[in-house]
Amino acid sequence: MDEGTLPRFGEPPRERADAARNRLKILDATARLFAEHGVAGVSMDQIATEAKVGKGTLFRRFGDKAGLAAALLDARERDLQEAILSGPPPLGPGALPGDRLVAFVSAYAGFLDDNLDLVHLSETASPGARYRIGAYAFWHQHVRLLLAEARPELDAEHMAHALLAPLAADLWQATRSLSAERARHGLEQLVRLVLSGKT
Repeated sequence: MDEGTLPRFGEPPRERADAARNRLKILDATARLFAEHGVAGVSMDQIATEAKVGKGTLFRRFGDKAGLAAALLDARERDLQEAILSGPPPLGPGALPGDRLVAFVSAYAGFLDDNLDLVHLSETASPGARYRIGAYAFWHQHVRLLLAEARPELDAEHMAHALLAPLAADLWQATRSLSAERARHGLEQLVRLVLSGKT
């Protein structure tokens, strides 16, 4: 698989030093408050007060809590992206495409477990938000390329969406009654069925 065909998330635009300091203060305050009170239990007013910035600065920079969630997720998603592009196998290059696909599903399930409230907020902020964020385009392209290599007779474009569907934050949240281990194992089984099944 040609990793160069995966769309990178892109580097954040350059900003003035004071704007960068404010952004970091806001994100640090947001991360603290979300960790202490949960995403739903924190208001934009609380974040502005904690960060010691004006509400106007906060709203202009991030828009709403979904914008803050997306900004907090950005660095964490970049870590997973880098592991996919240049980390050790089986998640990174050097393993068979099927093994990489199973490793990705498992790694993304772990990412969801660690960041579920943030991912849920960013994916459900508006109808179709999940599919408009750059991260989804990257995950979809990665799964599509691996499927096309492992099972060239499949419609990899469509099947990639189907395999990512169980990783939607609202479904993952709805199935929290399952243990994380059971949910992850079920996803890995699904991927293995697609990789080995007859059509």
